[in-house]
Amino acid sequence: MEKSHLASIYRTHTCGDLRESHVGKQVRLSGWVHRKRDHGNLVFVDLRDHYGLTQCVLQNGSDAFKTVEGLKNETVVTFDGDVVKRSGETSNDKMPTGAIELVITKATVQSVAEVLPLQVNADVEFPEETRLTYRFLDLRREKIHQNIVLRSKIISSIRNRMIEQGFLEYQTPILTSSSPEGARDFLVPSRIHPGKFYALPQAPQQFKQLLMVAGFDRYFQIAPCFRDEDARADRSPGEFYQLDVEMSFVTQDDVFNAIEPVLTSVFKEFANGKTVSDYPYPRISFDDSMLKYGSDKPDLRNPLLISDVSEVFKDSDFSVFAKVVANGGYVRAIGVPNTEGQARSFFDKLNSWAQEAGMPGLGYINFAQDGAKGPIAKFLNADKLQQLQEVCNVGIGSSIFFVCDLKALKAAKNAGLARTKIAQELDLIAKDQFKFCWIVDFPMYEQDEDTGKIDFSHNPFSMPQGGLEALNTMNPLDIKAFQYDIVCNGIELCSGAIRNHLPEVMYRAFEIAGYTQADVEERFGGLLNAFKYGAPPHGGCAPGVDRIVMLLADEPNIREIIAFPLNQQGLDLLMQAPSLVEPERLKELHIRTQLPIKKVG
Repeated sequence: MEKSHLASIYRTHTCGDLRESHVGKQVRLSGWVHRKRDHGNLVFVDLRDHYGLTQCVLQNGSDAFKTVEGLKNETVVTFDGDVVKRSGETSNDKMPTGAIELVITKATVQSVAEVLPLQVNADVEFPEETRLTYRFLDLRREKIHQNIVLRSKIISSIRNRMIEQGFLEYQTPILTSSSPEGARDFLVPSRIHPGKFYALPQAPQQFKQLLMVAGFDRYFQIAPCFRDEDARADRSPGEFYQLDVEMSFVTQDDVFNAIEPVLTSVFKEFANGKTVSDYPYPRISFDDSMLKYGSDKPDLRNPLLISDVSEVFKDSDFSVFAKVVANGGYVRAIGVPNTEGQARSFFDKLNSWAQEAGMPGLGYINFAQDGAKGPIAKFLNADKLQQLQEVCNVGIGSSIFFVCDLKALKAAKNAGLARTKIAQELDLIAKDQFKFCWIVDFPMYEQDEDTGKIDFSHNPFSMPQGGLEALNTMNPLDIKAFQYDIVCNGIELCSGAIRNHLPEVMYRAFEIAGYTQADVEERFGGLLNAFKYGAPPHGGCAPGVDRIVMLLADEPNIREIIAFPLNQQGLDLLMQAPSLVEPERLKELHIRTQLPIKKVG
């Protein structure tokens, strides 16, 4: 028998190998019964493995006929046989192996499949509970199987490109201490230290900084991260992976220059015909992003922009907006070109959507040849209408939509939602594109609206712009940080920062957020102590691997690109985790459980 490089006692070739050049050869294939068709005197079996499909055929009268005739889908078999050329009318040019078929001479059943809870050979939707309970079957289905293969190839490409950039891969601990990364930790009890717990790392943040202090210049890792947080479409509960990166003796620009070629090249490699914006990526300040796009994760495929028109409505006859502005509020406007042909129902539908989203409504003005129209237009004089057109850069045949609120953040977010909704309704968002940008100059701190407490708005280990002087002399809410995100098509792919490597700056930064010097030393003693022995200026970022794959696979749900995800309730339905632990094990760990009392009635 002729053999391929993957040959073993179970196969000479894979189910994706055979071509016309193999006609006349005796071969052995092993795989799963993907589909069987019984034509009476002929039985056809599509045999599947990781590499592809091969059509196999057997005539009645053969010794193996009864065995093959009785095969159930997903049974694992080995076929010996002869490769023959298919006739012209039966050739299948949609299959790589479609020019040939295998005439079976011997069939060996390796493993029998029971009745299937979900079909592998059909593109049919099944409930998520079924899919995750039988994930090993779900992963045999072509689309999700290819997603996991794509994930592997993307990670390999990332790793190779990072090494080409002069980075070295290092591993950091999985058992560590708690860190304020913005989510709950998963805790691991210590058997030999009663009452104490390890934490699974929310990110390798402190360790990668310690590697820089230790003199390792360019670090990266495809790092597992663990956060006890709820699921979302673009975020898996429990664990996720990121391209963790750190560099010594760098500025913000140096980090950008190192990461942009990697991401751009990876996206171009796997874009599957979509266009990818080239680097350098546009840099948009946090403040500008919130104003122009209503989000710090702007989708640049959407051409609509938001403008602040509070001054236009100040002292205007439209009292609803004028009163809000007089009380320190904001009016945001979205200019939309070419709306002249839209029926009244289009505007009513948007107004209803806004009310369902918790807004009072979505006011608008239409600019037509015979004048401005709409519920707001009659309250504004010609000068103010002209001002609106100039600020929003719209002309005749266009519309302006309005959002108003006393709070800047809420006005921005509502305007951002409206910008997206209008663009979706008008089909303005460009298809088949990946558009990147950096969001820069994040606020160092934010204030809780309910408690008034000042806290970090992003990464607590970031260097404030202006350093110690800014921390000592400026209003904390006015201080910007050397923090940045990469956004692609409205999805945050990456967060990063130039780090605070100076102990005195670190003490003061945490003091503003309510931490005493003792708190800092207790919680971050390892990192702080290292900084006292000569720390280089350093910075980095951490693009999310799962979100990169999700975008490139064109999957709206992150669970479609993870081999064994938890469900939305954080349950592993396949392995039945989390699970109860035997009392003896809990006693060994010095733990007593106190379950919540269930309410009756």
